[in-house]
Amino acid sequence: MPVKRILVIQGHPDPAGTHFCDALAEAYTRGAHAAGHEARTVRIAALDFPVLRSQNEWEHGALPAALAPVQADFRWAEHIVLIFPLWLGDMPALLKAFLEQVARPGFAFERDNGGAAFNRKGLTGRSARVIVTMGMPAIVYRWYFRAHSVKSLERNILGFIGISPVHETLIGMVGALQPADAARWLTKLERLGRDGG
Repeated sequence: MPVKRILVIQGHPDPAGTHFCDALAEAYTRGAHAAGHEARTVRIAALDFPVLRSQNEWEHGALPAALAPVQADFRWAEHIVLIFPLWLGDMPALLKAFLEQVARPGFAFERDNGGAAFNRKGLTGRSARVIVTMGMPAIVYRWYFRAHSVKSLERNILGFIGISPVHETLIGMVGALQPADAARWLTKLERLGRDGG
C-alpha cells in the first residue's frame, strides 16, 4: 500500500477536547501512523480567526496568521479527513467559517485568464473522507433528509475546489452509544486510517 500524506481536520468547535469527534480523530491518526502514512491534525477549536463578513474581505483581505499553516497543510496533503458533529442539520458555524477563510481565491481556486468566474480548481489531485456524528439514526439522516448538508459540503465546497473523490462515514445516535459500540467505531476509524481512506 502506498504511503499517503493525510490531513485530519477535527471540526468540533468545543476546545474541551473530550468529545467523540476527538476520539475519532485520534483513532484515525493512530491507524495512519501505524501503517506508515504521514498524518497531520488540525483542531479548529484551537485556532484563532475571525468570521468573514464581506465578499471584498474574502477576495482581497489578508488571511489570518493562524490559518497560513493550515493552507500549507492542505497543499501538502493528498487525502483530507474532515470530522465534525451535525448541528441544526449542518456543520457547526465555526467549521463553516474556517472553510470560508481557508478556501480563498488564489488558493482554493482561481479565475481562468483573469475572467470573472472562478473556474480553475486549486486543490485537484486530493481525495477526502467526511465523518459526521449526529444524534439521530444515520439511516434517517441519509434517507429521509437525503444527507443534504453533507452532499452540499461534498458538491459545493470540496468538489468546487477540486477535491475528489469524497467518501463519507455517518455515525448516528452518538449520545446513546454504548461503550462496545463506541469501541467498534474507533476500531473502524483506526482501520480507515491504516488504509489511508
